[in-house]
Amino acid sequence: MTTITVRQCSTWVLPSLIAINLVLTAGCSGKPATARYSASNMGSSCYAKALPTSGEGGLAWGNTLSIARQKSLNNCIRYAGRSGGTPSTCQVVLSQCRH
Repeated sequence: MTTITVRQCSTWVLPSLIAINLVLTAGCSGKPATARYSASNMGSSCYAKALPTSGEGGLAWGNTLSIARQKSLNNCIRYAGRSGGTPSTCQVVLSQCRH
């Protein structure tokens, strides 16, 4: 008799758990998607771009022009080294602040 009860119970438990799971996840999917990070780092108003003679360069944003220039130079050195370029030749070619 217990075998019949266990079989009957197992036939409705799994579908019930799946249905509850779907209902709970469907409730969360109705929320609008929000971006966590902006491409320009919302508060940063200055940007700079540094390029090596060969390889990939780097673009960076910062609160001040000097911070943006330093970050872009660091990115250029890192990316040029990874791409088989010449990190020692990185130079800032563009830097300005938005108004």
